[in-house]
Amino acid sequence: MAVAPPVKLYAPAKLNLFLHVVGRRADGYHELESVFRSISLCDVITLEQSSHGREISLMAPSELGDPSDNLMFKAAQRLQDTSSSAPGANILLEKNIPVGAGLGGGSSDAAATLIGLNALWSLNYDLNDLKALGAEIGADVPFFVEGHDAWVSGIGEVLEPIKLPEAWYFVVFPNVLVPTAQIFSDPHLTRDTQRSKIARFLESPAGPGWKNDLESAVLASFPEVGKLKNWLSRRGAAKMSGSGSACFIEVKSREAAEALAESLPETWQGFAVSAGAVEPLQAQVRRLLAE
Repeated sequence: MAVAPPVKLYAPAKLNLFLHVVGRRADGYHELESVFRSISLCDVITLEQSSHGREISLMAPSELGDPSDNLMFKAAQRLQDTSSSAPGANILLEKNIPVGAGLGGGSSDAAATLIGLNALWSLNYDLNDLKALGAEIGADVPFFVEGHDAWVSGIGEVLEPIKLPEAWYFVVFPNVLVPTAQIFSDPHLTRDTQRSKIARFLESPAGPGWKNDLESAVLASFPEVGKLKNWLSRRGAAKMSGSGSACFIEVKSREAAEALAESLPETWQGFAVSAGAVEPLQAQVRRLLAE
């Protein structure tokens, strides 16, 4: 039996253009509204069929901890469990998206694992199948499986694609890891922002009402994020992404972002990223299969 060639995918990060907490469910999960944008900052995932039966191995940076706790490993196991014919896999992760930054790197890597192994193992699951599996692994995984800019609601699993113009952003990570669970359990977090509509956002996406409800809890516990937000606010309309710690502003061009990076404090990491033309993971696989 012929062994399929390796699959190499670029798993994009995302930005939350706003993030509203509109309620809390009886099971403890929070109801959200947000707009997610894929950006050109990517992890690189290489997947190949294992020569050791159904064994799954993950090679990842040691700072990510035990590979068996990684969402990629869990995604591979969950997909393998759906088919008795699925072989094993060797997975290599090259990490570029900062961890604990609110940029969705772990969820994107898990989505890339599902999509890549679906092709490598010739399982032929469709988009909805993979999104359903992704939702079992993490609330943000279905967005990365879908791969397009989206209005996001529910606990993050309800996606409505939207079309936004291409744009450049300057994203800064202050080298602070923010635990998402800690922020969502913060007693000072407000959970009653009024629900809105896609049409209202599209009419005025830069309006003052589109904020990140998690910011106040993050800034109270992580003062370095507050310093970053203040620094960026002097250069544009700064926002925090997700549960932090990364913050960003929209800029006119790559050159504008790179100019800002020159004055960035040495303890922070800056990224010039584009949005609106990022190739979704599904499209990457289709292109690879056609080559």
